[in-house]
Amino acid sequence: MRHLKFAPSWLRFLIIFLLAMSILFRFFNLDGKVYWNDEIYTSLRISGYTITEVKQQIFNGRVIAEESFVQFQGVNPEKSLNDTIMSLAKVDSQHPPLYYVIARFWMEIFGNSVTAIRSLSAFISLLVFPCVYWLCRELFNVPLSVPGVAIALMAISPIHLVYAQEAQEYILWLVTILLSSASLLRAMRLESEDKDELSKKRQRPDIFAIWSIYTVTLAISLYTFLWSGFVAVAHGIYVIIIAKFQLTETVRTYLLASLLGFLAFMPWMVVVMGDFFQFLISGEKATTQLSLMPIIPFLLMQLSRIFFDIGLRSENPLTYLITPIFLTLVGYSLYFLCITTNYKVWLFIITLIVVPALPLILPNLITGGIQLFSEPYFIPSYLGIQLTVAYLIATQLYNGSGSRRSIWHIIMVFVIICGLVSSKVSSQAETWWNKGMSYGNPQVAQIINQTTRPLLISDALGNNYGNVFSLSYLLKPKVRFLLVNNQKTPKIPDGFSDVFLLNPSDNWRETIEKKYKLKTDIVYGDNYYSVWKLTKPRNSRQREIPRKNKFSDGL
Repeated sequence: MRHLKFAPSWLRFLIIFLLAMSILFRFFNLDGKVYWNDEIYTSLRISGYTITEVKQQIFNGRVIAEESFVQFQGVNPEKSLNDTIMSLAKVDSQHPPLYYVIARFWMEIFGNSVTAIRSLSAFISLLVFPCVYWLCRELFNVPLSVPGVAIALMAISPIHLVYAQEAQEYILWLVTILLSSASLLRAMRLESEDKDELSKKRQRPDIFAIWSIYTVTLAISLYTFLWSGFVAVAHGIYVIIIAKFQLTETVRTYLLASLLGFLAFMPWMVVVMGDFFQFLISGEKATTQLSLMPIIPFLLMQLSRIFFDIGLRSENPLTYLITPIFLTLVGYSLYFLCITTNYKVWLFIITLIVVPALPLILPNLITGGIQLFSEPYFIPSYLGIQLTVAYLIATQLYNGSGSRRSIWHIIMVFVIICGLVSSKVSSQAETWWNKGMSYGNPQVAQIINQTTRPLLISDALGNNYGNVFSLSYLLKPKVRFLLVNNQKTPKIPDGFSDVFLLNPSDNWRETIEKKYKLKTDIVYGDNYYSVWKLTKPRNSRQREIPRKNKFSDGL
């Protein structure tokens, strides 16, 4: 790669400009988007409460206001850090505790607001840039050209902006992937440089230090997100293939470092396995209905979202125009990478893209669909694709004739414009595709807020728990909540102009209709849930009901 030069001054200024825009977009309007179901559970874990405790305190058939939710959405004097960790261990062990511990300390300093908790992810996302610079230096061994373009692409990548503004662990996971990958490559390079001085190796503190960094970052990655295990598998496959399936000194050192990293994670792994076996023994079955999407359209849509995302649905005509462009760019980037780089370079990127994605893709080839909430699990693949495209663009900016370089300048400008436009649109939106089951909450809140004295009734089954809490951030103080457990028939008090049912089952809704001799009209519905409004039946018999009905206006 000696043909790659230091980045010219214009590229340096472009990188600085895009970094500045990236920081602006990451911190702009942090509380603008709906605080959705999964973020609600993040705040619940930080608070140290469990769902069972919440149900006992507020899902009890009493009318409450939005202030009743605050206690379960952040740091509070009743629960400690130990309660946060234990709540994860008891009921949510698939989420390791590192991010939640950091978030609790963060919220103790900056408060429990949506801006405060999301700002933690925004600040963590800034660590991505020096980390990707280090990884590119180790991978491509060039000063600034490829690392600079990679930083530029990741700075305005819509997919990274999504997770940089989420109160979840995914952006921290990306940082740990970058650190562990870069430290692994550096350790292997130092081992290779020192292969002729094996007798002096134990005197090389830098080799020991870098392997120690890999061990620590691997453990941190595992304590951040369980899917890190597949990233570690990708690293292992890479190391073994590079060693030509021989038990070399590098392989032995790698195995020792990895073993220590997994041993450090063993306490939490015991918790995870205990919950898993308890689930098997109990014979319980998952009842949550997750939305599925055909796997090929899903993968194409996610590939496009790495570079361009203005919230379009897969069936939008513009999607059919944009997706083939980026599919061609990524496909050619992978081809170019494999034919122009040493196998040690392209093999690392290919394993990073493929290995963590295979456990998601292979099972769904049978069912024909993939869960829509599995997007964050592809973060290692997003990273590998961006590194590949960055290498292609960086090399083509310097190679070939002047006209060829001009074409690649235009391509780079096109990719940057797509990223900037996507970031601008996303930063101003009140909801986004990643909000999943809470996507329609702003619309629901608008419907309820327009009424005079509204009452929202819900139970805690399925996704209702998270959506009730999510709506509490959007509804006006005049709104009251009546929350019940196990679909008990609610005792609706007088004095409310409008009564709404959040995602009731048909049986529960019909029971309420019969008890109060009213009917229900749907006012909102999507793929995840529905909202119904109690109204008078439109028949002659109902007209005989006295005007002072408990649901009449003004009471």
